[in-house]
Amino acid sequence: MRLLHVDASILGESSVSRQLSAAIVARLREAHPDIAVTYYDLGTEPIGHLTGAHLAAAQGLFAENPSLQQDVARGRQALEDFLGAHIVVIGAPMYNFSVSSQLKAWIDRLAVAGKTFRYTDKGAQGLAGGKKVIVASSRGGFYGPDTPAAPLDHQETYLRGIFGFFGITDIVFVRAEGVNVSAEQRKAAIVAARAEAAGLAA
Repeated sequence: MRLLHVDASILGESSVSRQLSAAIVARLREAHPDIAVTYYDLGTEPIGHLTGAHLAAAQGLFAENPSLQQDVARGRQALEDFLGAHIVVIGAPMYNFSVSSQLKAWIDRLAVAGKTFRYTDKGAQGLAGGKKVIVASSRGGFYGPDTPAAPLDHQETYLRGIFGFFGITDIVFVRAEGVNVSAEQRKAAIVAARAEAAGLAA
């Protein structure tokens, strides 16, 4: 079994999503001692954002640019690691009501026609089903479906939508909300989310 662990926070050790994703992976390791883990830290080693040069390279028009070649190769490796994983654990904080730009750049490398989806005469078809995605989500405020700020949630709705587009239906969110409301709320949210994470490996 192969697990892909991706962190996308820029806050280092202060990151709640990193704490939660690490807890989730630790519990999955306990449940599956033989699991092979591949780790991406997009906060410290981001994948470059897509440019016209990247798209040209994808069409076979490879510029003689060593840095571009290296970045294109890394993007292709990211796609292969994603496709080869049985479980994907993502540390995904909410930044300005959406995901971090680092996480979006990684996802852009996964959205490749013929690899994770294809278009048919009946609409788009996901090609990356059969895997489980677990998102460790942290949010400074409260954005659940019954809150006034729910319409501003373009973080979890986007992640559910894009992975659903890839054909993945087994998507779980382990959420810590209100972590910037107060120290007490932050602690309570982390404790509750860690308890939920522990239950995933039961």
